[in-house]
Amino acid sequence: MAGAALSALTACVSPQGAQDWDLRANGASTTEAAMTATANRPTPDARGVISYPGYQVAVARQGDTVGSVATRVGIAPTQLAQFNALTVDTPLNDGAVLALPSRVAESAPMGTATPTAPGATAGGIEVTAIASSAIDRSTATSTTTSAPAPGGVEPIRHKVARGETAYSIARMYGVSAKSLAEWNGLGPDLSVHEGQYLLIPVALPGAAPVAVAPTVVNAPGTGSPTPEPPSASKPLPKEKTQPASAKPEGTPPSPDLGKQRTSASAARFAMPAQGSIIRAFAPKANMGIDIGAPGGSPVKAADDGTIGAVTKDTSGVAIVVIRHAGNLATVYANVDNITVKKGDTVKRGQQFATVRKADPTYLHFEVRKGTEAVDPAPYVQ
Repeated sequence: MAGAALSALTACVSPQGAQDWDLRANGASTTEAAMTATANRPTPDARGVISYPGYQVAVARQGDTVGSVATRVGIAPTQLAQFNALTVDTPLNDGAVLALPSRVAESAPMGTATPTAPGATAGGIEVTAIASSAIDRSTATSTTTSAPAPGGVEPIRHKVARGETAYSIARMYGVSAKSLAEWNGLGPDLSVHEGQYLLIPVALPGAAPVAVAPTVVNAPGTGSPTPEPPSASKPLPKEKTQPASAKPEGTPPSPDLGKQRTSASAARFAMPAQGSIIRAFAPKANMGIDIGAPGGSPVKAADDGTIGAVTKDTSGVAIVVIRHAGNLATVYANVDNITVKKGDTVKRGQQFATVRKADPTYLHFEVRKGTEAVDPAPYVQ
């Protein structure tokens, strides 16, 4: 019996001792293996650094701590630890990924950076967190970079929120938990922590996510679910409805609501750029909206306010933060030709920048309540 149990356990482990992620060794389901096929993580340089146009990461080696990685790449240990929500002496898995808070020298420079000092605040709002989040989501949609990314595609960089797990994040982006673990050097338990940055594996060319139907397991002794009758798929009978244009006799003319609109019923914020929304707000995936607008077109203040910060991301793309009444703030990323500085006051509709020329051209716009990102759409409609 003991020998049989040992054989069953070893069937779940590869000859090298690696975890059998999809349990194919014992004939179980291979559902997760059928998800999007992903490429291998790019090989880091001699210091363990992988450089992308929008950010850089450092890859830990066997026996590394946060402090030893920081020393190797030339960053203050406390700064690297705080940026990744860790302590300086935290031991790291072999292959674990740390996001770099500022750009370090590389063999093929991709431009200088002007990052905001960690912890900088503007009127109680943590500007660093806002700007970092804005550019993390913004760079995921931009295809113009100062240099090609390793492997041809720059991965999305996801910041782990409270309550998220490696499995929930993998499902969110349509990748396998195995690929997510391999790209980020996660341990056998796939544990992640709040504030950790994860690289989302890049799909191989031509690969597409496979829609997997949930597996229904019936308890022993119970019958199979009753199939849906064919009648349930038949369309409902057509209703006899009256055209919307038809009005009963004696109906008074409809009031012109546009003329009756007051300042109280007006949108809280004005649209900061002329264009349509090409990417909507999505919690944890896009912290604002992306507005398609021609390069060089005006970027205007959504409401009266004070400039809380004028900063740049690690690739030199500008970000502007405006503080408004009611503990609200707006963030404008992917802008150029800025005419304001920190502390300036602006009026609703006042132009202070232009949309950066790129391919595609767009303005990334966020609304924040304190430091929490909220959907900008209700504020501008």
